[in-house]
Amino acid sequence: MSPLDHDRSRTVPASGLAPVDDLPALTSDAEAVALAGVPDPAPAPQLPGRTRRRWLAPPARARRPAVYLAAALVGATALGGLTVGDRVALAAGAGGSMSVAEELGLDTRSDATPVTPDAERLQELTASHTAREAEQAAAAQAQVEADRLAAEAAAEAARPQAVLPVAGARLTSGFGERWGRMHAGIDLAAPMRTPEYAAMDGVVLEAGPASGYGLVVYIQHENGDVTVYGHMDEILVQPGQVVRAGDTIALLGNRGQSTGPHLHFEVIVGGLGGQKVDPVPWLQERGVAI
Repeated sequence: MSPLDHDRSRTVPASGLAPVDDLPALTSDAEAVALAGVPDPAPAPQLPGRTRRRWLAPPARARRPAVYLAAALVGATALGGLTVGDRVALAAGAGGSMSVAEELGLDTRSDATPVTPDAERLQELTASHTAREAEQAAAAQAQVEADRLAAEAAAEAARPQAVLPVAGARLTSGFGERWGRMHAGIDLAAPMRTPEYAAMDGVVLEAGPASGYGLVVYIQHENGDVTVYGHMDEILVQPGQVVRAGDTIALLGNRGQSTGPHLHFEVIVGGLGGQKVDPVPWLQERGVAI
């Protein structure tokens, strides 16, 4: 085997030299050197007993792919070390434009469909809210009305069912025969213009002047009984008016056949055409003591 054949059988060492196999067949060492573009070195002195061996540099065309690959790797490494801002700046310097969102790979398309609220759903929510407010207001109003009715019921329950027609009066004459004639009521003396009250709930039948009474008031009650009030100085009610026990109906006086300021009070059971009875037990039956 010649020195050239021996060199062809070897691989390229780690230094990056191309193997000799990549070269075309050469006729001489000088031709190989000329083809590789390497100047022919001065002949080295031949040592006795040893065969001269030499390495051939790879041709230029064999080195170019490796050079290109090395340059590409270096460029990629440099670009990989740049920050997002650096790459955006490089893109802007190259005449293009690139946003940070685009650099990060985000979708920045302007044709994305905008999200709009559902008008029908909003109307339903508004109507539901309004309905709830109306229900709450109605419930509050109903509660107020219920409280009012409860208060009225409590007051009604606490209100007396019957009262003495003149508070603090003095009984001066009772029911029965007097001076040879029937005295069909009782007399309750009190100072002039003392308030007179309806003895029970009822409706005013008559209110005005009357023979012997001066001024008179007739009130019919729920059970049909009628109470009579006479000799007052002033009447404060009128026919058809609804009164309750304790309402002021007149001011005590001395009109008509009277011997002094007092109230003449009568009770007619069953209506105006009924029987006149003693007012004292009638009042006592209803919780009023004289």
